[in-house]
Amino acid sequence: MSNQREADAELVERVQQGDRHAFELLVAKYQRRVLRLISRLIRDPSEIEDVAQEAFIKAYRALPQFRGESAFYTWLYRIAVNTAKNYLVSQGRRPRPLAGIQTDEDGESFDLEDVVEDINTPDAVLHSRQVAEAVNSAIDGLSEDLRLAITLREIEGLSYEEIAQAMDCPVGTVRSRIFRAREAIAEQLRPLLGTSEGKRW
Repeated sequence: MSNQREADAELVERVQQGDRHAFELLVAKYQRRVLRLISRLIRDPSEIEDVAQEAFIKAYRALPQFRGESAFYTWLYRIAVNTAKNYLVSQGRRPRPLAGIQTDEDGESFDLEDVVEDINTPDAVLHSRQVAEAVNSAIDGLSEDLRLAITLREIEGLSYEEIAQAMDCPVGTVRSRIFRAREAIAEQLRPLLGTSEGKRW
């Protein structure tokens, strides 16, 4: 991770000295991750491309002021999230619900394969679909801040500290948002999974 940060810092320094090719290298390195992040908020693929392009343009223009207090990709994620949010506000729309959640290194997970055993019987398929719909419904009902926090944690795999930088808030706030998001999703899943109050799944 430190090597990646050092490599990025070197490229950023080259961009600040007027090397456009260095910025092209940063775009090539992070384009897929930025597109994936924006796709968690916006549905239309052509809009995702446009918003990602706008985010990179904003990043390029802001790079002269970048001082390296945070990792470049954390800084870039914040720009991408804000660009997507601003775009949706300008269109009078809400971010899309997330399609699924992956396991994190703490063992706390929304991976549907962990929740429902994948057996190709009609009942199992129906149950899996119901669980997926419940997860999507729960995430769709979250506030934007909770949805973004859970996306950056579970989908992008950022640490709490990196999310705090990306969302421009204290680490404690990030932990609270992720906890509340997980609880809201668990609440929706309890009737389907038969879990008791106080247990997630």
